[in-house]
Amino acid sequence: MQLWQYVARRLALLPILIIGITLLAFIVSHLVPADPLGMVLSERAMNNPTIVAAYRARWGYDRPLPEQYLIYVRNLAHGDLGESIATQRPVLQDLAQFFPATLELTLAAMVFTVFLGIPLGVVAAIFRDRWPDHLARILALIGVSVPVFWLGLLLLNVFYFHLDWLPGPGRLDADIPPPPHITGLYTLDSLLTGQWATLRNALAHLLLPALVLGAYTMGAVSRMTRSSLLDVLGQDYMRTAKAKGLSRSAQILRHALRNALIPTVTVVGLAFGDLMSGAVLTETIFSWPGMGRYAVNAASFLDLQAIMGVTVIIATTYILVNLAADISYGLLDPRIRIGG
Repeated sequence: MQLWQYVARRLALLPILIIGITLLAFIVSHLVPADPLGMVLSERAMNNPTIVAAYRARWGYDRPLPEQYLIYVRNLAHGDLGESIATQRPVLQDLAQFFPATLELTLAAMVFTVFLGIPLGVVAAIFRDRWPDHLARILALIGVSVPVFWLGLLLLNVFYFHLDWLPGPGRLDADIPPPPHITGLYTLDSLLTGQWATLRNALAHLLLPALVLGAYTMGAVSRMTRSSLLDVLGQDYMRTAKAKGLSRSAQILRHALRNALIPTVTVVGLAFGDLMSGAVLTETIFSWPGMGRYAVNAASFLDLQAIMGVTVIIATTYILVNLAADISYGLLDPRIRIGG
């Protein structure tokens, strides 16, 4: 099967996967024994049947659940994610406001994960059972073991409150206006518009939350890279490369690492989705106006349309990132071919 055919088939399955995910989210959200109207109406209004009936008709809660879901799917097919009961705005408009912040934080955390986790794993494998290996494994263990909220508060306390090396919570300092909106990513928009002071400030604000968010995945990537590379270094073709007189760096970079990265790519692809959906604590600690905080507010208001919208966006991103990871296998290892 050609690569483009494989990609087309996976993309054709995307709507089916999204519908399945929305159905599951719809069922789970309606299992909550509470009335969403009770979160937005006063107690006096809730005791007035006329007001309650009008609001149920306004939000479609007076219809049977299967009909509510079919209406949602029909609207979703037209790009309509519904209207938030809490913000009184279209969910798509809300997500357009909050999604770029989460995406920027996730991408920064992935940069930290890849450019620190993979080298740590390589160093640990090359110097197996020696002090660099022990140090790398300790760092990886700390990354996967330390709770996010504790690490976030600790880094804020040290680098912001005491040392004053880095700025506090938020995406920018209060006296610095956001760059012109192009993508919603402050770092990229500042770069595109040449606002270098804003870029420096945005990067400084991004450093701590990205480190906190990416700590767990950094540890996981480091451990996977070490394990996979140790397995590859024991293969026959690596002994052949050594017998040919290739330098140690050529053996590692040209032969071993390329094959060892395949399991790591899988972990990175899965980690991206985890970071997108698991940024709630990080965004709360650092007052980061992203989808995590939006999702928490939606859950506290039983805002079903907003909850469904966040689910759709995260699921779609997760599926597309893992599709990219699958495609990269063939680029890393020519022995892997896309099958039927």
